[in-house]
Amino acid sequence: MELQHLGIIADGNRRWAKENGLPKIEGHKKGLKTIEELVGAAAMAGIPYITFYVFSTENWGREEAEVNYIMKLAETKIIKMAEKMAANNIKLLILGTRGKVNPTLTSLAEKAEKITADCTGTTVCFCFNYGGEQEIADAASIAVEADGEITPATIRKHLYHPEVPDLDMVVRTSGEERLSGFMLWRAAYAEFLFLEKYFPEMEANDIKMIINEYNSRNRRFGK
Repeated sequence: MELQHLGIIADGNRRWAKENGLPKIEGHKKGLKTIEELVGAAAMAGIPYITFYVFSTENWGREEAEVNYIMKLAETKIIKMAEKMAANNIKLLILGTRGKVNPTLTSLAEKAEKITADCTGTTVCFCFNYGGEQEIADAASIAVEADGEITPATIRKHLYHPEVPDLDMVVRTSGEERLSGFMLWRAAYAEFLFLEKYFPEMEANDIKMIINEYNSRNRRFGK
């Protein structure tokens, strides 16, 4: 089975910056460049879906200055990224809730999705202001109203962007070995790969390594 959906928990931006004697914000700036490089590599490799966990609902607990910088970085870059993706036939989707996100950024995110809506190549998903438990709770709530029952099937069809398939491989950087709420429903039978390097240290060649590692796994799905 070929790799259809790769998930990356982009961890270690701040630690990378600290070890390189830089402010935290430089780690996030470098992390964004890394995302762009990996997106290009994933598209070249023909991976249909790649998802980056970039900002969780718990990340609001960080220092206010850091959070404000991340939000401003997203505001200033999201449309440019979408236009670049559209030029390369790459679709962009944002998964998460609107709570706490300022209306300007929410509007820009919607515009970015529209810019790439007709693209048919690789789909890039950003989990932004995202929590895995919240996604399932939101889906269950909608299922009760829309379908009158909660089942795996009714929850699945009400997940954020339900057209996005289950994860095949989850990669986490910076030596940490946990999901931190990342796509809990879609990660049920995913393979896992934990890398010691920080996210800003990832390179395009890592996509090939990840594909090779995935191809070496024997997925049984409980059988």
